[in-house]
Amino acid sequence: MEKLAAVKGMNDILPPDSARWEALEERVRNLMRRFAYENLRTPIVEPTALFVRGLGEVTDIVEKEMYSFEDRLNGEALTLRPENTAGVVRAAIEHSLLYNGGKRLYYMGPMFRHERPQRGRYRQFHQIGAEALGFSGGEVDAELILMAHALWQEIGLTDVALQLNSLGQPEERNAHRAALIQHFEAHLDVLDEEAKRRLHLNPLRLLDSKNPAMQAVIEAAPRLLDFLGEASKRHLKTVTDVLEANGVAYSINPRLVRGMDYYNLTVFEFVTTKLGSQGTICAGGRYDYLFEQVGGKPTPAVGWAMGIERVLELLKEQGAAEDGPALDAYAVVPDAAFLPQVMGCLQTLRSQGLSVQMHATTAEGMASMKSQFKRADSSGARYALIFGADEMAQGQVTVKALRDSTVAQQTRALSEAAQWGKSLQSIA
Repeated sequence: MEKLAAVKGMNDILPPDSARWEALEERVRNLMRRFAYENLRTPIVEPTALFVRGLGEVTDIVEKEMYSFEDRLNGEALTLRPENTAGVVRAAIEHSLLYNGGKRLYYMGPMFRHERPQRGRYRQFHQIGAEALGFSGGEVDAELILMAHALWQEIGLTDVALQLNSLGQPEERNAHRAALIQHFEAHLDVLDEEAKRRLHLNPLRLLDSKNPAMQAVIEAAPRLLDFLGEASKRHLKTVTDVLEANGVAYSINPRLVRGMDYYNLTVFEFVTTKLGSQGTICAGGRYDYLFEQVGGKPTPAVGWAMGIERVLELLKEQGAAEDGPALDAYAVVPDAAFLPQVMGCLQTLRSQGLSVQMHATTAEGMASMKSQFKRADSSGARYALIFGADEMAQGQVTVKALRDSTVAQQTRALSEAAQWGKSLQSIA
């Protein structure tokens, strides 16, 4: 029978790598609690129309990358979510989440895009996102940036730079758009076919082009910052004043844009040079017009999303990978007859919050003590719990340190596991 494998670009996450994922996710959950952001979980399948209306038909995601299909039962057009901001907004509208005022929300989960798999970029990828809905002030934009910056500090990520820009408001962008079209029409001989196709549909996307032949023309293009009105400038200054007051370094990147019309005012990215062309690990911005595009009332909103795979890849590159919690103890059991008592003791220890692994029997019975100690050592556990015949006869267990030779071996009463288990990591 043919051996089956995972779909290309959709990867299994196996131990011990999965422990690094869990450790990062737990840090994020703690961070979100400190900033008073609440968890929201949306379906991975949404109506295709949500993304067509939310992202726009003339985008790479909608045109080329979405996993879309027709429901065989009712013919409904459905799509595996390529991003989650639209889903968060849909949920907020559907459930009237903002009835009593603004909401600060976050999510974690898989997204799907049909693109060429490469380092840190896969067809099923995972994002963590934070969205502040119903708040119009620049201080909330800055709050989200401070949150991401705090995460980098907590996990030890150092090679990350913050880039910032303002997209202004629609009328300012329209004036800039007209100037862009005029500029690029004067250089049609330099534009590739994709740029020519997009010139009148979405000229901002030309600024994203990586075509070397177009870079000089792109650099000479009109800057959106020069078209901002006073209100947009004040909004940007509020953001930068907060960042400067908190010691967060940033640079203004006038070429930092978004291809979707619902974005306005603040946009930002945290980038690194360590992951090749996939250097953006977190991107965000204000999207005050998205609610209207998906059927809601005008509502200010701002948020960001980070790629979990890219962050973990960068941590590994820097040698600061999140390793997850260590195993506290490994139970060495030479005789299967002792298992009922042993497992009772282990349950007590686990109830105290310890992570404990027990050596299991095989068809041949229990492995030798030597083999079990090898397993205990390779497990990474801090301690071996030895349930030998002598110990069991006296209602005891021997606790042996596996990582610190200065810690003396001790015996403990099984009946007092709830007491000594709490301090197992500090036995002297």
